[in-house]
Amino acid sequence: MRGLFTSQKGESKISKELSSKEKLFCTYCSVNCNGREAAAKSGYRFPEKAALKLLKRKEIKAYIEQLDKQRRADKKDIAQGYTRLAFGCISDAISLLYSEEPEKEKLEEMDFFNISEIKRKKGGDIEIKFFDRLKALEKLQQLCDEKDYVTGNSLYNAISSCAAALKEDSIE
Repeated sequence: MRGLFTSQKGESKISKELSSKEKLFCTYCSVNCNGREAAAKSGYRFPEKAALKLLKRKEIKAYIEQLDKQRRADKKDIAQGYTRLAFGCISDAISLLYSEEPEKEKLEEMDFFNISEIKRKKGGDIEIKFFDRLKALEKLQQLCDEKDYVTGNSLYNAISSCAAALKEDSIE
């Protein structure tokens, strides 16, 4: 699978210019935003000096920026999933519950994203369990509280961007 900042051949130009130790440094730096700690975890002998030297290089800065963008994109996808769980519609699940034997074609058109489990009991009854909406909201709030969240720190911004993305999906 192609990453956000890789070419079709699998690596970006920037990535090719860096050693594996430098890439590791960039990864740690992107995650914890601490150059000295990133250099130490990457195996540099004098982490503070190494961090200062590495962070002055354009290709190191560019690679860290690419990693940051990828991480933010991943968070946006996660936020969209939690938004669907928290605010998603359950009407298809209710339709399934009250239908005798649904057709395969109809089942394929239904949205079961909010369902965590479906069981058919011995008597033919169907038991449907949904994901916990409150937990989804709590997780969404945690994402929004992180200082480097894509659209800022407010829950409103996260929900708005997720709703816009869901609206785009429903139009297509």
